[in-house]
Amino acid sequence: MNRILIIRGGAIGDFILTLPALKALREAWPHARIEILGYKHIAVLAENRFYARAVRSIEYGSLSSFFAKNSELPADLANYFASFDLIISYLYDPDRIFENNLCRCGVENLVCAPARIDETAGHAARRLARPIEDLGIKVLDLAEKIFPLAEDRQFAEEFLRALQQPIVAIHPGSGSKEKNWPLENWIALFSRSGDFSIGGKCPSLVVISGEADNPQTERLKREQTNREIHFVKNLPLPHLAAVLERSIFIGHDSGISHLAAAAGANCILLFGPTDPDVWAPRNKNVRVLRPESRKLSDLEVEHVKIAVEAAVSAATI
Repeated sequence: MNRILIIRGGAIGDFILTLPALKALREAWPHARIEILGYKHIAVLAENRFYARAVRSIEYGSLSSFFAKNSELPADLANYFASFDLIISYLYDPDRIFENNLCRCGVENLVCAPARIDETAGHAARRLARPIEDLGIKVLDLAEKIFPLAEDRQFAEEFLRALQQPIVAIHPGSGSKEKNWPLENWIALFSRSGDFSIGGKCPSLVVISGEADNPQTERLKREQTNREIHFVKNLPLPHLAAVLERSIFIGHDSGISHLAAAAGANCILLFGPTDPDVWAPRNKNVRVLRPESRKLSDLEVEHVKIAVEAAVSAATI
């Protein structure tokens, strides 16, 4: 296998959950040229960062013809797909239209992975590894891992230079309101500046946010007037991963939590309705807190505080 193409759409967490499978693929064929067709701002996490040599955007107008029956396929894309010795597709293709059009291009080795996860069939990363294992490659380690470049770490070094160690990074949002710990609890967790002080010094607090998290972050800005908070918004994912690599991270069942785990952050993840046995990163640097009721509103602030105190104490040893 000299040339391999991975087609992977989905959100940040979906992509990172696929990394254990891609790692096994890379290790099985270390000299192959692996490319990824996906959302560029997400797949860049893998571009020239161990997993893939190049990334091509799936948001490409001419690609739409591959999702229509009996369509005229652009010659440049047809030749591009035909140039690969193996294509692994994670696209949702229930009618096999995309698959059939790839075969029309002359693609001979095509593996189509399950685009949706059956929550009764074990961890999501294990399900996403199935097409790799169908090739005879064992996927033994389901831990997610990102390999930042020197330039990513240089950005983090400069960004964090003025901050007091240790760094506590939080992401108070997710893709669903039901998966979010109430904002009042986040505010209560950090309301008293001395709660997590070590030797009279408080760790720096960094809040990770995107466009969907604006209501939470704006309220945090208003409420947390007794301490300095550093807000990080819409950083390129490789830069954000390098920042999180040096942090204690607290978040929910979200793509940013998977990013933090894969970067090597000491993670405290708050789970509610979703099953951590299916969706939580399998990394050793991850601790999951989940109330018995599976309602995040029932997770007590004191319970989270104890976990954060332990992480802060360990970071200062």
